[in-house]
Amino acid sequence: MRIGLLGTGPWARMAHAPALSEHPEVDFAGVWGRRPEAAGELAELHGTRSYDDADALFADVDAVAVALPPAVQAALAVRAARAGCHLLLDKPLAPTVAQARSVVEAVREAEVASVVFFTTRFQPEAEAWIAEQAARPGWFTGRAQWLGSVFAGDSPFADSPWRQESGALWDVGPHALSVLLPVLGDVRRVTAAARGPRDTVHLVLDHDGGASSTVTLSLTAPPAAAGVAVELRGEAGVTLLPESAQGAVPALMRAVDALSAAAREGRPHSCDATFGLRVTEILASADLALNGEAG
Repeated sequence: MRIGLLGTGPWARMAHAPALSEHPEVDFAGVWGRRPEAAGELAELHGTRSYDDADALFADVDAVAVALPPAVQAALAVRAARAGCHLLLDKPLAPTVAQARSVVEAVREAEVASVVFFTTRFQPEAEAWIAEQAARPGWFTGRAQWLGSVFAGDSPFADSPWRQESGALWDVGPHALSVLLPVLGDVRRVTAAARGPRDTVHLVLDHDGGASSTVTLSLTAPPAAAGVAVELRGEAGVTLLPESAQGAVPALMRAVDALSAAAREGRPHSCDATFGLRVTEILASADLALNGEAG
């Protein structure tokens, strides 16, 4: 599969470009970025070519991987799908439900495959754990904490405008939902939402399976308090999401494999654009609740 990369920022440099260039079954065909000089530098580093025109890249590849802010991603994903490109997308799919829905519609109309890269879903230990828990009935409650320190120290994402504006709900909220939904079921209602220190938010979710869950999200936690934890309690007892021994690059390579399989077999992946849309809808409902509006 010939695949191009859209984006030249920290996530593209740290994860996407290494994963695409190291993948043995992928032809890393080129890079496009909003800053042509950055695209040229990244392309040279990985032995591929840079494109000044995104549509020219779309014409030369089978698929594109996107490492761009959500609003930019959504518009380009629609263009890429209409050009016949399969899509490896980042989370959140889009900053609004309408934009996310436009991506899903473009994917359906063009009959291309899509995968949204929820990192945890493509880590082997977490993937196996989620499948095991999803097969067990009788979950009573869940608890997810995704606490980061993105704006402290030397984080490469500290200067990210969209993270500064949207905060933890939209940045790490998708990760928490990507783990809870396949186990506890879809969210029927955001029962409660409250703000904590800085960008911290607390959510209470009512799930189709009858369980409830609580979610705590932050990008501004003290570094010593940062970390990820997911706990489930039910008839089977208590279980915790295992830590992964792998970082983002191997997980992203597995996401590429998932996209290749979906394109080859014509079967949607569980983390496709439609799932990304559902996550966006839940985040939008939580946002309304946090602002005191009816969701």
